[in-house]
Amino acid sequence: MKSKAGRYSVYIRPFTYVLDLLIINLFSCSLLPDSFLSLYFMIFVSLSWVIIAMNIGFYEVYRYTKVVAILNKIFKQFALFTIICYAFSGFYIGESNSVAILQYTGAALLFISTVKFFIFFFLRKYRSVLGGNLRKVIILGQGKSVEQLIEFFNENPDYGYNLITVFKLKDNVERELEESFSFVLEDSVDEIYCSLADLNTDQINTVIDFSDNNMKILKFLPDDGKEFFTRNMKLDYYDYIPVISLRDIPLDYTINKVIKRGFDILFSFIIIVCVLSWLIPILAILIKLESKGPVFFKQKRNGLNYKEFNCYKFRSMELNEIADLEQVSKNDPRITKTGKFIRKTSMDELPQFFNVFLGEMSVVGPRPHMVSHTEMYARKVDKFMVRHFVKPGITGLAQTNGFRGEVENDEDIIYRVKYDIFYMENWSVLLDIKIIFMTVLNAIKGEKKAY
Repeated sequence: MKSKAGRYSVYIRPFTYVLDLLIINLFSCSLLPDSFLSLYFMIFVSLSWVIIAMNIGFYEVYRYTKVVAILNKIFKQFALFTIICYAFSGFYIGESNSVAILQYTGAALLFISTVKFFIFFFLRKYRSVLGGNLRKVIILGQGKSVEQLIEFFNENPDYGYNLITVFKLKDNVERELEESFSFVLEDSVDEIYCSLADLNTDQINTVIDFSDNNMKILKFLPDDGKEFFTRNMKLDYYDYIPVISLRDIPLDYTINKVIKRGFDILFSFIIIVCVLSWLIPILAILIKLESKGPVFFKQKRNGLNYKEFNCYKFRSMELNEIADLEQVSKNDPRITKTGKFIRKTSMDELPQFFNVFLGEMSVVGPRPHMVSHTEMYARKVDKFMVRHFVKPGITGLAQTNGFRGEVENDEDIIYRVKYDIFYMENWSVLLDIKIIFMTVLNAIKGEKKAY
């Protein structure tokens, strides 16, 4: 899992996507024959570029990525892109344009590579000279791999890792772990690096639970004697030092973020224009006629990285002072007649498409809870805070599997968290579409906990 704090890639990568697409399209207009100049070709090369980049990880360049790895990505990207351009020329134009295509892809290669390396080395200088874009880290353990990592951090300030301290875990391991946990919270440490050789399975799980529940990045230095790989772990190399990330979340990758955000904008825009534009006036009249108060209900909830935002719904209850403290229960006297109908059909949630359009939520994701309930569940439910590594959603995998509405017992929230983490670690566009389809189907059929 990548760090969320201080990541310039949040802004730089979308910019480089747009810049690269602009370059390949502008260069096509100036370097290719007139037979290529069409909207169809521009769409074709733009989609081809993005699809190739997705498959080879062209934009997945991190502070620890080696230059040779970047060169390898560039070579693969342009080799495949050149083949695609040749294919277009042969199938749709029907003439040989070998020299023109090579000039086009070669010029684009030179320009895009220059920009890519400029950004890469500029950020390195920015970190080493100005001390910006830093991540505060600690290391747990000792041994050869730990010494190598310490040396790597100290000798490579341009990577932007600020090693604060090392807990060697020599004597009383449990006590030292507790001390390290307190240090992480007090000094706002971003990442924890843990040597597997110095901990048993129970102690490793303790470190994992602490990291998950406090939204800290956890990475492991592997031990040949312990088989600790799971399907969702990811192996990276800091220079030649192997480092295992606790879990690999698809939505940490920029291309997936772009795809999901694009889907959210398009889907929410369609709902706002085609549904809410006429539904809001109708429901506003019904809500106002039945009870005093605003049409919309606004409530503070926790979103991405635990940040609070105002979540909007159609008001379905009489005005009351405990709306932000107590969940709605079956036969709740606070619910109005109109409110009962819109809650049963899930129409009360539709204003959240404005939250989606503004980027505070996603169409699909873990359902956000009231701030007071989030704090309560964070204390009593293991790994509850992991849900905040992605944007909350209007609907989610847990909701389509029977865990929507009121949390009646601990089992409800535990399974909700399990489904949410599974969704995070296995996200795909097809999974989102399936969840949306199941949500609509369940709304039509009616759900027991829709009250």
